Amino acid sequence: MDSLDDAGVYKISDDLAIIQTVDFFTPIVDDPYWFGQIAAANALSDIYAMGGTPKTAMNLVGFPLKQMDISILRQILQGGLDKMKEAGVMLVGGHSVEDSELKYGLSVTGFVHPDRVLTKKNLNAGDRLVLTKPLGTGVINTAIKGGVASVKVIDKITRLMATLNRNAAEVMKQYSVHACTDITGFGLLGHLAEMVDGTGLGAVLDSKKIPILSEALDYAAMGMLPAGANKNKIFRESMVEFYSSVNPLIRDLLFDPQTSGGLLICIDRDDTDELVEELIQKGSDASAVIGEVVSAPQEKIVVN
Repeated sequence: MDSLDDAGVYKISDDLAIIQTVDFFTPIVDDPYWFGQIAAANALSDIYAMGGTPKTAMNLVGFPLKQMDISILRQILQGGLDKMKEAGVMLVGGHSVEDSELKYGLSVTGFVHPDRVLTKKNLNAGDRLVLTKPLGTGVINTAIKGGVASVKVIDKITRLMATLNRNAAEVMKQYSVHACTDITGFGLLGHLAEMVDGTGLGAVLDSKKIPILSEALDYAAMGMLPAGANKNKIFRESMVEFYSSVNPLIRDLLFDPQTSGGLLICIDRDDTDELVEELIQKGSDASAVIGEVVSAPQEKIVVN
């Protein structure tokens, strides 16, 4: 409980450990089936971020039975089940309660070799930072709630959030990856702050190389920033230094809370180019080197 890692790890034997995680939330899209897919992909992501392979899952459901037709729940569960099948995960049970607000997610168990667990803190000065999905889902989801997002944008962001981090996780296992996390509710800078905090190391990011959804920039310019972005900024802004040349909209988007975001991979500089090339070949089209780990300033993030 002293660490800030993405999931719990329990060693079973010299060559096997289990990874356990749980995640659920309220709907972020109107389509029940796609909500189930997104919630499942989001829950599975923590296993991938720890270097593991998800194996089993259990459903977690809160459902307003008196306000919604049971067919909605069936669609949500089918979406989650289809995403689990895609990931090679077996559904072994679950629990539901009648609730005033709809909620869905998973408790997931995965396997990993004890020597291959990826944590957030195993950084080395000179390592490169690679991001596998573009930022901006929080802003776009706010635009969806505000009724200003087009059908095309809604479809694009829905499919992005429902995309598993499985392929990226499988690719990174072949390289000298030192640390990893997935980008979710604390935003890119919030999760990177967790990585450098207490390590005596810092990070430098190149704002021009960070993949950001163009639609998110448009909606951010309209003021469609989620409340969570401001909370993330208040919590971590003391650790972040922006160059004056960085666009204020990009500053906000680096704190934007993501749903089912990509992996942030800390890798030996000599393996970086090959990793990114293979990530792109295997479907993580937005993958990019966005910065590096530095010895100074200590436990700070500089964005230029």
